[in-house]
Amino acid sequence: MCADILLAEDDRKQADLVRLYLEREQHTVTTVPDGREALAHLRAHPPDLVILDIMLPGMTGLEVCRVLRRESALPVLMLTARSTEDDLIHGLDQGADDYLTKPYSPRELMARVRTLLRRTRAPGATGPLRVGGLVIDSVRHEVTVDGRRIETTPGEFRLLEVMAAHPYQVFTRGQLLERLHGFDRYITQRAIDMHVMNLRKKIEPSPRRPERLRTVYGVGYKLTAPDAP
Repeated sequence: MCADILLAEDDRKQADLVRLYLEREQHTVTTVPDGREALAHLRAHPPDLVILDIMLPGMTGLEVCRVLRRESALPVLMLTARSTEDDLIHGLDQGADDYLTKPYSPRELMARVRTLLRRTRAPGATGPLRVGGLVIDSVRHEVTVDGRRIETTPGEFRLLEVMAAHPYQVFTRGQLLERLHGFDRYITQRAIDMHVMNLRKKIEPSPRRPERLRTVYGVGYKLTAPDAP
């Protein structure tokens, strides 16, 4: 699973170490030291995956990720020294697919890279997933509601994709967390609730009375058609 990877890291020693491990797994790696250069490279030569440090000069990793998400569904792995739950959720809301806090082991970083590449290169479904008027197109990475296209973060898209593949099935928060982020010790079930809250604002006529993304009290969530019981 060789890939073209962009690494945006201003710490030269850290960048050299990560590059070494990536190249050992046969990846082609380009390193840049600041956010503006990272964004320019992403636009000129889109890689298969980008690894962004949050505290970049010029533009922060979060700013780069936010701009990138308006233009591309490219997988993003965020690196940060910040480890509070709010920081992690904020990073995911800006469009990061995964989040790794420093200090981290190179082996864990490589495992995250492999997971993201498998996820983005996995064979797509035979066609778009449909639940009532909600359509999730994995090939085009698009979501429409009654013909109206909506913008989603990668985490939101993945949550809809997982649930739409099994409509009317009740998922616990733990099950959704595992499918979205694996066994990440830093990301909690609150991240799932945040994705659900944000999605309801986008796909529900009345977010306070959801008809599609419903809560099953004491259990979790399920995705249904609006007219379903």
